[in-house]
Amino acid sequence: MRLNQITIPVSDISRSKSFYMRLGFRLLVDSPHYTRFLAPDGDTTFSLHHNDAPVQPGAVIYLECDKVDKEVDRLKERGFEFETDPEDMGWLWREAILRDPDGHLIKIYHAGKNRVDPPWRVKD
Repeated sequence: MRLNQITIPVSDISRSKSFYMRLGFRLLVDSPHYTRFLAPDGDTTFSLHHNDAPVQPGAVIYLECDKVDKEVDRLKERGFEFETDPEDMGWLWREAILRDPDGHLIKIYHAGKNRVDPPWRVKD
């Protein structure tokens, strides 16, 4: 199996669609209640589904890039506001945090080999 996509609830499709397109996601499907994107790099898809009930953020969206500081600077220049600037974490990743319009947490990060092979990985 391969992970195809993650779908998150949003309160305003148009507002969220604009936000994710500004992040670099490419629009694949567009309707008043559902929007689907192709990730900026690779072939992973990501979608938004309109939710009439209040949106309760829960999932954390991780967007990996090779140069976190440079990517965060680029996004700040485009008007994105970050909760945290890039920092090295105890789990050997470098990351910065922002939120989408509904409060979903987004981490711009780099893990390198530690993404799938950290020192504490369970051995096969």
